[in-house]
Amino acid sequence: MPNKITMKLSLLTVFLSLCLFSASHSQSLYFPPIDNDNWETISTDSLNWCPDSIASLQSYLENTNTKAFIVLKNGKIAVEWYFNNHTQDSLWYWASAGKTIAAFLTGICQEAGKLNIEDKVSDYLGNGWTSAPLAKENLIKIRNLLDMTTGLDDSYTPSQPPENCTDDTCLLYLADAGTRWAYHNAPYYLLQDLMAVAVGSNFNLITNYYLENLIGMNGFWFNHTYYSNCRSMARFGLLNLNKGIWDTDTVMHNQNYFEDMIHPSQNMNDSYGYLWWLNGQNTYMLPGSQIVFQGNLIPYAPADMYSALGKNDQKIYVVPSKNMVIVRMGESADISLYALSNYDNELWGRLSSMNCDITNQSSYPSDKIEVYPNPTHTNITVKLNQDSEIHIELFDITGLQIFNKAYKTATFVIDMSQYISGTYILKIKNIKGDIVHTEKIIKE
Repeated sequence: MPNKITMKLSLLTVFLSLCLFSASHSQSLYFPPIDNDNWETISTDSLNWCPDSIASLQSYLENTNTKAFIVLKNGKIAVEWYFNNHTQDSLWYWASAGKTIAAFLTGICQEAGKLNIEDKVSDYLGNGWTSAPLAKENLIKIRNLLDMTTGLDDSYTPSQPPENCTDDTCLLYLADAGTRWAYHNAPYYLLQDLMAVAVGSNFNLITNYYLENLIGMNGFWFNHTYYSNCRSMARFGLLNLNKGIWDTDTVMHNQNYFEDMIHPSQNMNDSYGYLWWLNGQNTYMLPGSQIVFQGNLIPYAPADMYSALGKNDQKIYVVPSKNMVIVRMGESADISLYALSNYDNELWGRLSSMNCDITNQSSYPSDKIEVYPNPTHTNITVKLNQDSEIHIELFDITGLQIFNKAYKTATFVIDMSQYISGTYILKIKNIKGDIVHTEKIIKE
């Protein structure tokens, strides 16, 4: 059996290794100062994006109701665009992307000894915060607010506003906590209220003290929704890219909590952590549905990406493998949806095809491809400028791939009659797997 000195030396070695790893990664990232607006930039050459692709992306973003779009590479700004009268100082809502701030702050409050995620919610909000029987209510822990497994009825709609009512009469028992995943805003709202009770302060002051002041964010909460400029959103993404460390300042010390936050938090929805959406998993579930879909949450995005996703396409994409953060604010690009939308996969389809090496390999210019009729009732025809080996993929509005087939002719027909009315995304790839055409299809 190893003696105490040997064990202490082993623990010290592990600790120093972790410190060196964190320091090394931090040094590879740039962090803007927290007391002014200066932020170093980097050329888009660092992204290996072709100029034509950049112009096309900018036009696409503007045409899809984007207000602000930032790409960070190694912490520096590679792209910063504003549209539709939005500016660097304009404030905009995060919607449910702000849930990730609450998840982060829960970990900070736990570090500070203000709460424990294994505590009962009623320890802070008191008995009767729901309409559930007391024994069932006492099953609900703070952890269940973080992973969306409270078991409360997410389908209940109050007869009077607000929609996300947090009164006890609106929080009805449906299943035992921890046995059912459902995207439910009302219990999440109460997570903010719970932290206010635990700390003894309002949630704006908590956010300011434990987060904003430490990384230079400027925002505020109003009616449980966070508002800020786009750069503040990018700062938060950069903090999470570096696992809760801002330059040399460790904002979140508990790396076990951080890793739990960005990994599957329960066994029902593999693509959900603590209020973060996770890519690269085998299955996923969506807001308002109990269906478990097979496959990757956002097929065209990197597998290691974790995301803050809000209604009307508010986005923070954190991509460790590329040392990148991508942020989007704006109106809904298409149909207004909670969190995930078809826009995620459509945008990443464009981003993944912008590499100069890939673009130059594409042998079928998009303007040489015809897709008709669109809208359609039954079939769509795809016509190329020559006989070619091509690969077709079709995705529904959730990003689920529903069609996948290879063709070797210049003209072919896809039967759409089997699909319900709605919006679909058509992707066309060449033999090398490069995306050469993306189009939205309307099935009437």
